[in-house]
Amino acid sequence: MKKNKKYSFRKFINDVHLWLGLASGIILFIVCFTGTILVFEQEVKDFFAEDFTVAANGEKQTVTILTKELKTSIDLHVIGVTIPYDDSEAYTFLVKEDLKEKRASKILVNPYTKAIKKAKKTKADAFMLTIFKLHRWLLLDTYIGRPIVGVATIIFMILAISGIVLWLPKRVKWKTLKQGFKIKTNANWKRVNHDLHNTLGFYACIFLLVMAITGLCWSFESYREGLGSVIGTKIFDRSSPEFQIDDRPEATPISYDDAINIANENLNYTGELTVTFPSPKNNYFSFRKFNVQNWSPVTADNVYIGLEGTVLKVERFNEKPLNQKFAAVIKPLHTGEILGTFSKCIYFLACLIATSLPITGTIIWLNKLKKKRQKKK
Repeated sequence: MKKNKKYSFRKFINDVHLWLGLASGIILFIVCFTGTILVFEQEVKDFFAEDFTVAANGEKQTVTILTKELKTSIDLHVIGVTIPYDDSEAYTFLVKEDLKEKRASKILVNPYTKAIKKAKKTKADAFMLTIFKLHRWLLLDTYIGRPIVGVATIIFMILAISGIVLWLPKRVKWKTLKQGFKIKTNANWKRVNHDLHNTLGFYACIFLLVMAITGLCWSFESYREGLGSVIGTKIFDRSSPEFQIDDRPEATPISYDDAINIANENLNYTGELTVTFPSPKNNYFSFRKFNVQNWSPVTADNVYIGLEGTVLKVERFNEKPLNQKFAAVIKPLHTGEILGTFSKCIYFLACLIATSLPITGTIIWLNKLKKKRQKKK
């Protein structure tokens, strides 16, 4: 009689990887597939958006004049503007019918001709919104879909780590190790499928782990708070900075353009500038500027200016502590925007590989089942 083989640690890891993968395969396929599409979300929206060409002819109108023109034309609350560094692009003003509204609408304005155009939602916007809801909540109510996706993400992390363990050969030697770095395309389809799962999963693993670790910040508030406690700073901190505001009634408020000039003097480089105008809630100017020469297109510096032109605070990204830098780039680390188009391409390929893993993994399992049945016969 044959002795029963011992239940080894590798066998345990294999079973964990197999059954967790089968149990969560459909959800992970949906999340990864939608994530693949969302990598280039903005590019897709821009492609289908209506063109609004701006010819850099003549003298630019001031933001103060454009704001007055906008208020007169549409009779809405103008809460801010984004000024591009490229002269051939329109200014994007944010407007609200009611200041209590959470989201603002976008109005495009030609700074040379004062031509106004409302940024209309396209079918691409609606499609991407559906993909986003499918990615985050599986099109369910948020209180149901969000934890389901969160649990699937945790399983995904376990699958990634266990997959690396299984990728390593039983005896780690270069001769056996190097086989895991390539796909044997001249082999039969079963071997090719195995290599697609094993090899591509290895190459994408580190990026998928980054996506999973950061993605859990949206699924579980307790995880987000716990991660914030570990790194020593709050994640997704949207609170206003603390500074002393001198509210003197006799002080003369500066114009929008004077405030913009002060901000550009403090952030003296070329880049897109976003301005949030003073409001009843925050009686100061808030500026955010992106340096086109920076290593990342999504890291920004901030300037806060009082109504009378006093610089209240300057926050430079490069001067922040490491933990605050990490907290600030959680979202671009998850979406792939951290290094612009280069990192987006890598994330697109990684997500595409992740989408294929449940399929190739299931095929491997079915082939093994078929093989076992043939042995029994």
